[in-house]
Amino acid sequence: MTEDRTNPSEPRRGLQRRRPRPTAGLSARPRPAAEPAPARAPHDPDDPEAGFADQTEATVRPWDVEASPSPEDRPKRRRRTVAELLADVPEDSVIVARRLTKQYGDFTAVDRLDLTIRRGEVFGLLGPNGAGKTTTVLMLLGLTEPTRGVVRVLGLDPTREPLAVKRQVGYLPDNVGFYGGLTGRENLRYTARLNGIPRRRADDRIDELLAEVRLGDAADKKAETYSRGMRQRLGIADALVKSPSVLILDEPTIAIDPAGVEELLALLRRLVAEHSLTVLLSSHILGQVQSLCDRVGFFSAGRLVAAGPLDELMGGAEAIVELEVAVAGPAEGIDRVALSVPGVTSVVPDPHLDHIRIVTASHDVAAPLATALADAHLPLTHLRRRGTDLMELYRRYVPEGIDGRPH
Repeated sequence: MTEDRTNPSEPRRGLQRRRPRPTAGLSARPRPAAEPAPARAPHDPDDPEAGFADQTEATVRPWDVEASPSPEDRPKRRRRTVAELLADVPEDSVIVARRLTKQYGDFTAVDRLDLTIRRGEVFGLLGPNGAGKTTTVLMLLGLTEPTRGVVRVLGLDPTREPLAVKRQVGYLPDNVGFYGGLTGRENLRYTARLNGIPRRRADDRIDELLAEVRLGDAADKKAETYSRGMRQRLGIADALVKSPSVLILDEPTIAIDPAGVEELLALLRRLVAEHSLTVLLSSHILGQVQSLCDRVGFFSAGRLVAAGPLDELMGGAEAIVELEVAVAGPAEGIDRVALSVPGVTSVVPDPHLDHIRIVTASHDVAAPLATALADAHLPLTHLRRRGTDLMELYRRYVPEGIDGRPH
């Protein structure tokens, strides 16, 4: 008889009960469904929710359906294409921005910038430190990517074609850097080599530029021995080595003494005239902008609040002209003569200077007023239009001061 070695306390294998499988229903644990792959959302520069790069749509889960608005309740909004945003761009435009925005987290450095700079124009971008000027320059050069919006430089998209833009745009940053152990000439040769310019042609170009920026005598001295003004002039030569058609200058005269500033501005005026350059000058120093630029734009808290030729901006929205007038004779004599000039609406004494009258008119009456006073034997000793000072315009358009604090 065979011995039964089975432990009677354990159930026989053949009789062991199996755990029942759950059936579909409330008691069954649902198997997680595969989530659909996120759909690519087309880039929309006009959509405030869309970034510059492709975005993904969040997956809608069953428990979110009731909270989501129905298609009928969602606001209907037609997305504008890039072509529509650029439809009003003039043919001779060199730099164009439409709804250009840059955000760093919750901070908006540049807010929906619309800007057009035409060929051969010198445009000054004015604003306090931290207003967004440098961020704008970096987006134009493809050195930082916009959050949304459209930007074109010479018809190129700097974000997708940064090297093509850099080949045609000269850039002078606020703190230009060179290899201190190399001479000025060697630094320029290095830049020429990076831009693929043949050595012989580069050397001819470098000699010409060193003479133009008045560094011929210091060309073979090491850059570490240069003063700040000399480095800035070398920076201009460096930006021009590749013969660009656009020159972007970011605070070009910062930390330079007054004599050096005037020398640098004179150099820029001459280069613009001789080379037919299109120039964007970013600065918070008003005098240099007024003496160099055809148009100016005022930047405040990331927004371009006003832009145009100086004379138009000086007219203001109401196109009212105020003239300070003084003559060689009693100031009261100005009143009757000035009021007889067409366009003059009032004549009042200056609150601080008794010999000056403030003449208000609907347009510029300086020439006919001067003639009328001369005919009345009241020769002018002082005639000045108020609002022609760039600082007055700056205070009108920018709520914060030069240092970024409120007036």
